[in-house]
Amino acid sequence: MSGRRSAAAGQATGGSRRAAAAPGSGTPTARPLEPRLPSAFSGGRAWWHFAIDAAVLAVLLGIAVLGFGPTFGHDPRYLLAGLGGIVLGIAVAAASAHWRLGLVTMTGLALGVYLVFGSALAATGEAIAGFIPSLASMRGLLLGIMLSWKQLLTLAPPVGASVEVMVVPYLSAFVAAIVAGTLAWRLRRAAWAVVPAMALFVAAIALGTAQTFFPVLRGALFAAGAIAWLAYRHEMLRRSSARAISANQPVHDAAAARTSVLRRLGLAAGMVLVAGAVTMAAAPALTTSASRDVLRETVVPPPDLHNLPSPLMRFRNYVKNEKDKVLFTVDGLPKNGRIRLAALDSYDGVVFNVDPNSSASFSPVGDPRALNQPAGGDALVVGVKIGDYTGPWIPGMSVAQSLSYHSAAGPTPTLYLNRDSGTALDLAGVRQGDSYTMDVDVPQVDTKKLATADFGSVRLPKLENVPQVVTTKANDIVGEADTPLKKVLALEGALQREGKFSNGLEGQVPSTSGHSAARITKLLSGKQMVGDDEQYATAMVLMARQLGIPARVVMGFHLDEKDPANGAGTVQIKGDDVHAWVEVNFAGVGWVPFNPTPDKNHVPNPPEPQNASKPKPQVLQPPPPPQEPADLPPDTAPDALDTNGKKNNPAGILGAILMVLGVAAIPVVVLVLPLLLVVLLKTRRRNRRFSTGLPADRVSGGWSEVASLATDLGAGLDANGTRREHAQALYSDFPDSRAATAVLAARADAAIFGPGQPSEEEVADYWAHVDHSVRDMKGSVGFFKRQRARFSPRSLLVDARARAKGGTAQNVPADGAAVGPGRTSWLAKLMDKTRRGAR
Repeated sequence: MSGRRSAAAGQATGGSRRAAAAPGSGTPTARPLEPRLPSAFSGGRAWWHFAIDAAVLAVLLGIAVLGFGPTFGHDPRYLLAGLGGIVLGIAVAAASAHWRLGLVTMTGLALGVYLVFGSALAATGEAIAGFIPSLASMRGLLLGIMLSWKQLLTLAPPVGASVEVMVVPYLSAFVAAIVAGTLAWRLRRAAWAVVPAMALFVAAIALGTAQTFFPVLRGALFAAGAIAWLAYRHEMLRRSSARAISANQPVHDAAAARTSVLRRLGLAAGMVLVAGAVTMAAAPALTTSASRDVLRETVVPPPDLHNLPSPLMRFRNYVKNEKDKVLFTVDGLPKNGRIRLAALDSYDGVVFNVDPNSSASFSPVGDPRALNQPAGGDALVVGVKIGDYTGPWIPGMSVAQSLSYHSAAGPTPTLYLNRDSGTALDLAGVRQGDSYTMDVDVPQVDTKKLATADFGSVRLPKLENVPQVVTTKANDIVGEADTPLKKVLALEGALQREGKFSNGLEGQVPSTSGHSAARITKLLSGKQMVGDDEQYATAMVLMARQLGIPARVVMGFHLDEKDPANGAGTVQIKGDDVHAWVEVNFAGVGWVPFNPTPDKNHVPNPPEPQNASKPKPQVLQPPPPPQEPADLPPDTAPDALDTNGKKNNPAGILGAILMVLGVAAIPVVVLVLPLLLVVLLKTRRRNRRFSTGLPADRVSGGWSEVASLATDLGAGLDANGTRREHAQALYSDFPDSRAATAVLAARADAAIFGPGQPSEEEVADYWAHVDHSVRDMKGSVGFFKRQRARFSPRSLLVDARARAKGGTAQNVPADGAAVGPGRTSWLAKLMDKTRRGAR
């Protein structure tokens, strides 16, 4: 068989064996590894190419960081943290790529940079002089890695600028920049580097608020920048591959090459313009939703308000027991101004309370000085000092723009705010001596606009156990009122005219407290309506809600209009000043207060004395006559089901469990089946390459196995290239196996173009070297890249396209004849016929 080989083929085969086996041994030995490149930036590209990569990544990540703006109230300090994290992250990625640091070393470097520069970027309030690391800033940075995300989501925006929340933009931008830079400079495919930037873009949306910050413009800029950069990186990769394949064949037609470059640049620019135009056109249609779901809307707020009693239950206590006590002192309260405790919109037939899904959605106040938007020019400064008032509800105004709280106990407590009701609370309870100031903007109701306004569209909970008399009374009162305002005024006026006022105090007509369904039924169905603010406000809201009018009960304090202290600079609020009123929502106007309670001088008539009745003597009644037993029809109904037997039926329980597991396994099967199919097809393809066809075809199949693995690992192989060109292209991708791939390519060409067919021993030896080369190629990449190559269908698609064109991928010899597993090349057939004819 040795006479069948040409000199070149013999040298190639011998050289391969000498490189793969030690003298006197048939087993392969470890070959010396090629020295690794000292830097990821020394691959032949100019330095400014990498500078462009860094600049583009910084711009994309910066666009993503802008999404945190509404969460932080557009405080520029969040930009300092986010943009600073981007610069530091790209620097860490560049240093790791230059020195080829491992994952553990790079993580340690990143943690050190995070702590050293974090004090100046994200913990300025805790750092010494605003930038020098301190114990407090270091502690906040470390704890913020785990706790800042929850803190950000549970605070009412704007969340302030403390280290507890500032870690989120700083850390997320820092990590995203490290990952993006590492992927851009350590992988051939630059598209992976866009994924961290997109993740940061989405994270800013999910962690943000329902308010958007230039979504169309930011999305268009992000898409255009990413597409342009990916087109640029693709062109750089194509040029690098072309130089590697034709290093000794310089391009002679410079004009054609320049025209090709300009054509590709024009195509890329066109794609960018089309993407931007489509984004600008489609964005309005895709963002017309009235609501925007974000994570903070689904996070359960910390306070459990079900454990707090409704403040309306203490109404009579203020009137009876704290009538003359100074609850708190108010400075700057405008004339007829109202101090509110809570807005109540949920009724269960017993008590009015806050609803868990609307008025009870209290969120922690991140920055007490910025509850809503900055106060306008007509804002008033109102100061409150707590006296004998106790409870978790903080007395405040309807539209508080800021709240500067000073606790008598020392540190400022955690305050919770509900924007819909304009109320705040302290779960620990306000204490005597606490003081705070508020910037309030008292809304002025436009009566002309209110007269023509429709009811607002607000979400209110469904009322339960409402007495039937409420609906009947409401329909009778409203009658033919044809406008929303007239309906509300009809309800308010009827209660004021027909109602009688009594707190049930000593010397007044008896009036029971509470606002349950029984109490409201007694109020509306009695000979005369008797009650106070608690009952009348509840009755009006129940009637309004039964008519579809958005209304709620508000409890608070205000002075009577005739009180001489009304409008004074300093006002003392006592228990006798407690009130409850009704608020109705009108479209374009907001919540408007109404007062259904009659005047205090509109007292009820005393009850008429009843004549004492004389009891009649008892008369013994005869017993009832005995009754005959009734004839019951025969019981034809089936026996009752044995529920206990069904519960104890193990087969039924097992069937239910299997059904649940089967349904849960459907998505897993859908995801796993394609991966298993890819592995099965690759295994079948390898077996066919190893065992099907002539020996020369099986040797060619061994080289195809190497080329297929290289394709799945991300190597770009020219479909029209020869085996030697493919081996040269694999030099830069897999330096650990460059010697083996060159020998395998030479041996495959010798087996195909040499005289005769290789022996079975030579085929087995060739495949042994193929397996060794495959292991080297897999060992030169990381674990995740190996798993991605295992399940990648890329090589299968390349083979399918080659078969559709009449050939087999990665099996193209030097002259272009297609050779593959199970198929004999026309050149091999011709040479075999010539050899048989010569014999």
